[in-house]
Amino acid sequence: MSMFKWDVVDPEPGEAVGPRQRLPWGKTVGVGAQHVVAMFGATFVFPIVMGLDPNLAILFSGVCTILFLLVTKNMVPSYLGTSASFVAGVAAIRAQGGDSADVTGAILVSGLVLLLVGVLVHFAGSRLIHAVLPPAVTGAVVMLIGFNLAPVVASIYWPQDQWVALLTATFMVVAACLFPGFWSRIAVFLALIFGYLISWLFDSVFGQINSPNSLNNMTVEDHDRVTWSGVKAADWIGFPSGKLADGVDVVHGPSLSLTFILLVLPGVIALIAENTGHVKAVAEMTGEDLDPYMGRALGADGAATALASLFGGSPTTTYAENIGVMGATKVYSTAAYYVAALVAILLGLCPKFGAVVSATPGGVLGGITVVLYGMIGLVGAKIWVENRVDFGNPVNLVGLAAGIIAGIGGVTLKITDDFSLSGIALGTIMVIVYYHLVNARGRHTDRTSGEVTKVL
Repeated sequence: MSMFKWDVVDPEPGEAVGPRQRLPWGKTVGVGAQHVVAMFGATFVFPIVMGLDPNLAILFSGVCTILFLLVTKNMVPSYLGTSASFVAGVAAIRAQGGDSADVTGAILVSGLVLLLVGVLVHFAGSRLIHAVLPPAVTGAVVMLIGFNLAPVVASIYWPQDQWVALLTATFMVVAACLFPGFWSRIAVFLALIFGYLISWLFDSVFGQINSPNSLNNMTVEDHDRVTWSGVKAADWIGFPSGKLADGVDVVHGPSLSLTFILLVLPGVIALIAENTGHVKAVAEMTGEDLDPYMGRALGADGAATALASLFGGSPTTTYAENIGVMGATKVYSTAAYYVAALVAILLGLCPKFGAVVSATPGGVLGGITVVLYGMIGLVGAKIWVENRVDFGNPVNLVGLAAGIIAGIGGVTLKITDDFSLSGIALGTIMVIVYYHLVNARGRHTDRTSGEVTKVL
């Protein structure tokens, strides 16, 4: 069968449509549009909190999704949206004075590392992942990545408008847990809209707010919550352009620094967990044996992340939100993902649309990120629970403890006058080294099923 030829089916509602099948094009476009909405909120939010351009992010999310589908031979239906795994590392880079070029340079190297991991897994098998990164270790690294972001919310986003942040967070929690079906899966997108409307309403009723203003380097001053001067100036059609908040061009080449690279490399571990879990989840839903495509999926995501970062775009990952859409519709057709990718590319070529998202009030981001960052951290605990990690075993309890605290607390190890390890980088190294040090002879086990679960 040709890669771009799908068997056309039109089953009764509730019957499955396989990866190499498709509905009639009209219905396929409709399902593809659902996938765009599902990935939309998080794909735009994470570039904003990383200080990168959301328009460029959604443009490359479409390009990278097509790349992923091609590499996996249209057998692993997936949308590649912006990854949250590097947000903490990016925050650490900026805290140490790095700019957007340093950020994308570090992420570029991480993407290439993930690509190499994918090649190794393709030839050596997925057992390699479980040997080096058992669920006990993966869960710990994901946990310290998520919880390391708590100070970012507390010091940057929340103070800009605490009441809008609280209302937005409350709405997002309610939407994600209590809204029916598909609506709960786009809780981030709905919270973005809700927060925008609340901010506009507060401007109309209460006037300007006196708080830190992110547009003026967190200077405390009177300002409107919603400012659309950039929206009015933006073109309707065009390639992403202009300057980022730190003065770097939106489309820019990466800058490489070993110190900054080490800060984001732990995100690769989270991406391995995400992609592995995604392939296993899709295989379970479709009934297909996708283990032979595990290495391809990892390598494709690494190549996609490297490609996007090469031009100043955001890192990518397979999206759980879109797995939810497949679970609800039972349509696993990769044709629908090509439609979603093309729609994303078109949206990425609308600068005015991106400017609207870039103007998201800081208080809205405070409400969304306080939930999202906590979810990232708690997914580490979810990995432990689902894989039955035994903390009665000192290998797991003591072996992971020091690294988690070092990562979350921002502990620094000064190696030379010009080089140090801190936070996530140091914590990840300690988790991996200590765990394998005390489990070197295999006399202890973490009592896991050997599976790695989906991160986001």
